[in-house]
Amino acid sequence: MARSLPSASPAPPVVANGPSGKQAPPGRPGELLLVALGAVPGALLRWVLHCDPIANLLGCLLIGLASNQKPPRPRVMLLLGIGFCGALTTFSGWILALATALQQGSTASLLALLLELGAGVGAVIAGRALAARIGTNRRLPFRP
Repeated sequence: MARSLPSASPAPPVVANGPSGKQAPPGRPGELLLVALGAVPGALLRWVLHCDPIANLLGCLLIGLASNQKPPRPRVMLLLGIGFCGALTTFSGWILALATALQQGSTASLLALLLELGAGVGAVIAGRALAARIGTNRRLPFRP
């Protein structure tokens, strides 16, 4: 006698948590377009730079700037933060380099990666401070 599995209800859409830690609603087509428009130049810049540490640190500085806009500008975060910086930086590449350094027992590579991590956190903090110093009411020359 075959057992039937209970029917499962459709899974809710998977969404990422936003900067506030709250679950973001599923994206609308316009939001997806902003992410895509930011991702293309971010990926191209990464290709041109051809240097993961520089790309990662630049992305950290820029996401710090984008994340500290007053008032918060969700469309700027979609375009610059998630799209551009997400395509520019490489967490998976960084983790691969870290795993390789650990497997090979390369202390120098491990220290360089940890230094990059610390510099990345510093770059985000510097970007947020720069955004606060620039001013709370400055507008971008374009309207994302």
